Amino acid sequence: MDMLDTILRFFQTGGAFMYPIAVVLVIGVAIAIERWLVLTAAKGANKKAFDQLLPALNKGEYAKIVEGSTRSSIPMYRIVGAGLARFSTSNRRDDVEYAMEEGIMEALPRLEKRTPYLATLANISTLLGLLGTIIGLIAAFSAVANADPAEKATLLSNSISVAMNTTAFGLISAIPLLLFHSLLQTKTSEIVDSLEMAGVKVLNALGNKQVVRTRQADNK
Repeated sequence: MDMLDTILRFFQTGGAFMYPIAVVLVIGVAIAIERWLVLTAAKGANKKAFDQLLPALNKGEYAKIVEGSTRSSIPMYRIVGAGLARFSTSNRRDDVEYAMEEGIMEALPRLEKRTPYLATLANISTLLGLLGTIIGLIAAFSAVANADPAEKATLLSNSISVAMNTTAFGLISAIPLLLFHSLLQTKTSEIVDSLEMAGVKVLNALGNKQVVRTRQADNK
């Protein structure tokens, strides 16, 4: 209970700028939670999709995969499907690779959506804290100028303490937002790496199929 009272007193004595900083923090945390859930779901869906696609890919059921990718919104399905669709018209490895890279580039904006806002919100939080402190100090010195000389030191000390609360709260808000931003970027990079790795496995599987077909043709 004492800690709650301390937090409330810290917030109340910080001045008007504590409220916009709190709003920025709440918005940032909401974005971080939403992005974390979306990226976690996307990572699981992509892994599950590739585990389902791999047996069909090894069996050479390319038409089935391409048909299924047109009905799916999962990036892994669409990327592999795009590569196999290009393979049906061109056997060149570069063409297939470019088709899958295009699919990765299309999926990337959806994965990175709103994540950059966290860094911006962290900066806004810090700047609001500094602005609140500066305005608080201006008000403090103005009040001290008209105060009784015996009370100036105490009044100035208390005013500065209150003004610094906004800077402290701004940093308290900014630090976790930057941490969330870094964690989400790392998670996004892991998903993109998994998509690229899946693309390499598809290319290798297609290359092995071509080698087998070439050898069978030579034997005939």
